[in-house]
Amino acid sequence: MFEPRGPKRLSDIVTGDETWFLFFIIPLKRLNRMWVDGQGDRPVVLSPGFQSRKRMFTVFFNNSGPLVVDILPQDTTMTATYYVQNVLSQVKSAINEQRPKVSNSRTLLLHDNADPHKARATTQPLRELGIQVLPHPAYSPNLAPCHL
Repeated sequence: MFEPRGPKRLSDIVTGDETWFLFFIIPLKRLNRMWVDGQGDRPVVLSPGFQSRKRMFTVFFNNSGPLVVDILPQDTTMTATYYVQNVLSQVKSAINEQRPKVSNSRTLLLHDNADPHKARATTQPLRELGIQVLPHPAYSPNLAPCHL
């Protein structure tokens, strides 16, 4: 990748990673308040307890900061089609917006070896855009993508 005619700057590397965020929604007691007169029975209020949710965030960044943060819609699976149509299109626009005079061929993409990243449906559009994928062996500590 860093050949004499290729890109030589680390600023040309765009790194991407997915991570699951787990968060809780805690019900507030004040939502269950109501006025009751002295003779009336109190209404039965069911306490829903804690509600937990899990969402996948996909973050792409380079040396100047985050480029794209994509939140996977609920009940959706990260597939190669979703990755290309929603995530990579945002990454391409963000790169073109940040560096309009630099061609996509100078961009190196560093992401892990997950199935949506190495599928044929993903590699073909990357080749068409001229974005090179920076190869790295699995579990390599030298060039490991970040783990958010």
